[in-house]
Amino acid sequence: MKNYSCRYIINALGKRGETYHTHCRDKEELKKWIADNADKLSMKDLKVVDKNRHPLLQWFSISLKKFNL
Repeated sequence: MKNYSCRYIINALGKRGETYHTHCRDKEELKKWIADNADKLSMKDLKVVDKNRHPLLQWFSISLKKFNL
């Protein structure tokens, strides 16, 4: 049995208040999951975390979003 690590973590809210939490191995799987569930999701409340991204870059991108840059 192979041990697959998941790179992307998805946290989302549905249009009817559902909570979605899932993992994807690569970008293609991520895009497919979002496309398959787009009608159920509130895109405003969709958060995708890349576990391989450097923490400093994650913090920097969050701070830029906060200031609308």
